[in-house]
Amino acid sequence: MPNPNRGACGFQSSEFEQEYERPSKSELKRQMSELQKLGEELVAEARDRVKRVPMPEDVRDAILMCQTITNHEGRRRQMQFVGKKMRTLDEAEVAIIQQTIDSWKGMSKADTAALHALERRRDKLLADDKALTVLLAEHAELDGQHLRTLIRNARKEQAENKPPKAYREIFQILKDIAKKGKAAAAPADDDAEPEDDESNDE
Repeated sequence: MPNPNRGACGFQSSEFEQEYERPSKSELKRQMSELQKLGEELVAEARDRVKRVPMPEDVRDAILMCQTITNHEGRRRQMQFVGKKMRTLDEAEVAIIQQTIDSWKGMSKADTAALHALERRRDKLLADDKALTVLLAEHAELDGQHLRTLIRNARKEQAENKPPKAYREIFQILKDIAKKGKAAAAPADDDAEPEDDESNDE
């Protein structure tokens, strides 16, 4: 006698659809790898930054704990645990974390570009006396005699392979000029002292 249930077990089309909707093994592996990498990026960041990232408390605790471990094997195991915790996040939480890291990178790129520009200007000061004339013309408040002495000492440091004391001091002067330029370009900041104080606390 034919079995009335025959053909009804394991052959429903909806079950096949669900099977195909699941990510493949390679896709799951890729997602796990990306989340592990995201966790590693967070571990590499400053603790204060990590504390401000919107994420579940247990995930943040795992990351902060990993930052404190210096033992190689212990850190490796904790990093795996961080990856496991990262995989508990939903897509929205992951997206917020990724956006936060991307914003840090954008700031870092801008900061790096600014520092490189200062380094190029310092090197130009050492290579060309005219560069100092231009700098003094742009910033009359600078002590020209002091800068000439620093440039002469920096050249001597390089020639004699000495510690770059004057070289660094020139960079600091250029950095201070850049900071003052930024402050002058944003006069509205003077009228918003409470907000500035809050941002400095972060």
